[in-house]
Amino acid sequence: MTTATATTWETVIGLEVHVELATSTKLFCGCPNRFGAEPNTNICPVCLGLPGSLPVLNERAVEFALRIGDALHCTVPEHSLFHRKNYFYPDMPKDYQISQYDEPVCVEGWLEIDGTRLGIERAHMEEDTGKTLHVGGGGRIHEADHSLVDYNRAGVPLMEIVSHPDMRSAEQARSYVAELRAVLQTIAVSDVKMEEGSFRIDANVSLRPEGSADLGTKVEVKNMNSLRSLGRALEFEVGRQRELLESGERVVQETRHWDEDAGVTHGMRTKEGSEDYRYFPEPDLVPVAPDADMRARVRSEMPELPAERRERLTAEWGIGEHEARVLVATAGLADYAEAAVAALAGGTAKDVVNWCTGDVLGYLNETGSAVVDLPLAPEGLAELVGLVVDGTLSRNLAKDVLVECLRSGRRPRAVVDEKGLAQVSDEGELAAVIDGILADNPGEVEQFRAGDDKIRKKKQGFFMGKAMKATEGKANPQLLKRLLDERLG
Repeated sequence: MTTATATTWETVIGLEVHVELATSTKLFCGCPNRFGAEPNTNICPVCLGLPGSLPVLNERAVEFALRIGDALHCTVPEHSLFHRKNYFYPDMPKDYQISQYDEPVCVEGWLEIDGTRLGIERAHMEEDTGKTLHVGGGGRIHEADHSLVDYNRAGVPLMEIVSHPDMRSAEQARSYVAELRAVLQTIAVSDVKMEEGSFRIDANVSLRPEGSADLGTKVEVKNMNSLRSLGRALEFEVGRQRELLESGERVVQETRHWDEDAGVTHGMRTKEGSEDYRYFPEPDLVPVAPDADMRARVRSEMPELPAERRERLTAEWGIGEHEARVLVATAGLADYAEAAVAALAGGTAKDVVNWCTGDVLGYLNETGSAVVDLPLAPEGLAELVGLVVDGTLSRNLAKDVLVECLRSGRRPRAVVDEKGLAQVSDEGELAAVIDGILADNPGEVEQFRAGDDKIRKKKQGFFMGKAMKATEGKANPQLLKRLLDERLG
């Protein structure tokens, strides 16, 4: 008798990330590339596809493509081609999209995630489409009373970064996207704002028997607007496909829509293949051929990449990988911290990092502010660290001072002087406070000396609380504890 063994399924994920480039103008015309303008105000005959209009390639977009290629360790061929990708949709006025097909600007790169290199098949330039607004119902086309089209986004430059199917879990895919986002932000090619659509993710998901080299039937998942959404959508889709396969059913190759509220994917349409788009070379554009001077200039302007910066900060400052990752992942925070460290007159880089990844980051999240808009200059944070180190402020008082400084932009020393917040570190003054408290509470002193460790700890907290109250919270806690220990024996 043969016993059937259950199949162990391996998850296979590949991602297509669409990144709007932060150029001043669109990809093939001089219209402003600006989010949030009144509908249909940033348009012209070229991006509307009117008869007789001709595209002219934006040189800055090519430079940004070279930056991306360099950062992702891609090969940039001597020349690449634009093609027409033909399909009809109301938000695409030409009825075709100018994109790149078999000769993209960047090929075969990689991004390292936790020691694993995840391959990048290609990164190619293309124009974005307009935006359709479905009015009425739930905002979905099948529920709408009518639809409106805004062509401001039509022609905005995009880079589509396509990974190899190298990811094996939703968490690994999240880590890849987070690192890619940090890289693109660091090299200043995009603001990578998922909520504004300048950083969009499509995922190709399939399952195969563990150990198999063949790929399973892939499903494309769309409409994931945050890293959290990405993780949830991938986990759901993997589970859905596993249930189908284990029940003997077939996975259909299709495009599915992630419903954030319901936490499920819904079928949208069967997946198109390249033959459906009838690609052919764009006759109105010459090949993209960046010369040696452009390549050298772009390479010379490349900043330190996130992985390199994390490695340097952990080595130079003695901080952990987590702290370094938080610093580098928040736009401008590592720059702020480095400027504060350079201005230190007392304290360590680790002190600065603790403030930056704690209270400063908390303020940014609470207010929705950017680091560049922080009222307190990095030199002010360095001053705060010095005030704690020299005993002028306790950590708790320093937190209150920092809140005031972040609200007003004033320097910590000025706030301390005005509000009389300086910590009491005069040994004679604190000794007198302690002596008075012990004299007023002889019973508590006797219980401390006769008690076990638990009782002694509780009574010590009682005396410390009395002393802090008597000094309005300004006593130096370390000095206070030493004086208390000396008297209690």
